[in-house]
Amino acid sequence: MTSHQNHGADHAPPVHSHSHGRRSSTEDMLSVEQAYERVMASFQALEAEEKPLLDCIGQVLAEDIHSPLALPPLANSGMDGYALRQIDIAGASQEKAKHLKVIGVVAAGQMPDKAVAPGTAIRIMTGAPVPDGADTVVPFEETDEIQRKREGKPLDQVAIYADMPVGCNVRPSGEDVTLGELVLEKGTVVRAAEIGVIASLGLAKVKVIRRPVVAVLATGDELETAGAPLSGGKIYDANSMSVAAAVLASGGIPKLMGIARDNLDDLNGKLEATAGADMIVTSAGVSKGDYDIVKDVLNQRGEMNFWSVRMRPAKPLAFGHLDGDGGKAIPLLGLPGNPVSAMVAFEMFARPAIRTMLGKDSVARPVVEGVLTGSIHNEDGRRVYARVEVELKDGKYHATPTGPQGSNILTSMSKANGLAICPEDLPSKNAGETVQIIMLDWNEEVQI
Repeated sequence: MTSHQNHGADHAPPVHSHSHGRRSSTEDMLSVEQAYERVMASFQALEAEEKPLLDCIGQVLAEDIHSPLALPPLANSGMDGYALRQIDIAGASQEKAKHLKVIGVVAAGQMPDKAVAPGTAIRIMTGAPVPDGADTVVPFEETDEIQRKREGKPLDQVAIYADMPVGCNVRPSGEDVTLGELVLEKGTVVRAAEIGVIASLGLAKVKVIRRPVVAVLATGDELETAGAPLSGGKIYDANSMSVAAAVLASGGIPKLMGIARDNLDDLNGKLEATAGADMIVTSAGVSKGDYDIVKDVLNQRGEMNFWSVRMRPAKPLAFGHLDGDGGKAIPLLGLPGNPVSAMVAFEMFARPAIRTMLGKDSVARPVVEGVLTGSIHNEDGRRVYARVEVELKDGKYHATPTGPQGSNILTSMSKANGLAICPEDLPSKNAGETVQIIMLDWNEEVQI
């Protein structure tokens, strides 16, 4: 059941509220903060799972990672050059070269089979273990190697043209990580750098907090699946795709349940198929004007609350729990049917819940202050979240409304990378005024 109301802008994050100055028509509504607290009280980090490294990107470590080895395991060369004793090249210069006997070559991945003795050097490649006896590596560029090659001379001798200090271009064993060191703490978000660190320790798998499975269900006889012919009176179901994509972008695993029609059997069947999910997100059927069938079924199958939230768009919201297998109750968040309302409500309530289940410390979007280049009107004392395009100009963020702010105008959401906030106690925010902006996206022009 999708009700297509023409609401204006959007609502702000729980941490940036103005709750005073309520109008009488909104006194029975929940504030954004109240709704947020009630929803978030039902979520916590999920259990751990062990996975291959590349499958863990964006997830949170469920264990401390201690190093089973030193990194690097052996002292190695930081340059292509010659491993030698610093005392043998003391005072060397272009005018006063030091001549050494070359007794061998060691490449990366090989172990030296000789030690450096007084008056000798070993040709060495970057990353190769430094031979015993050597304490310094001189780069090729500071020797006569290129000249010797040009003249066809053998590389059994080398002239050194630079006096370098002890330890120069030698990477000591354990320089990066020592044996047994705590390298990554439990709770760390696994990024590309962490994948590299873990792989460098020789670990192919790691324990992370698992991704939540989120069942996504749209309701309404008027909805049609994209790709199917569109008959009279029907509209394509955008909410299932946008919500599922938002689940994926938030780090969850979307489970598309399709469209539940406005009859008991179909809705019950779809809800039964959500068994095993960590959360259910529905769209439509939660406002006062919607059919009672959705509310009746949700209440029959669990415990649900239907709220009006002091925000625009996305005033109607439902939250509760459905009875699941083995007595496990599954949290259900009912989003409004209008597509922008559904996306904004997802941002405010579903995304933080998913990130909490992922074990993330930070669940909120970044919020910045910027200069408004248009106007945001607040007609009824609700917190307005206006879709805006944010640009960085002259060191300041500038927020431009993306066009008409009706809750059915999904293209205005596509053009937006932020939500500018007009607090509930203000009738408007006008051009030139400073606004708080929830950043939905960062691009090349807008950087935090």
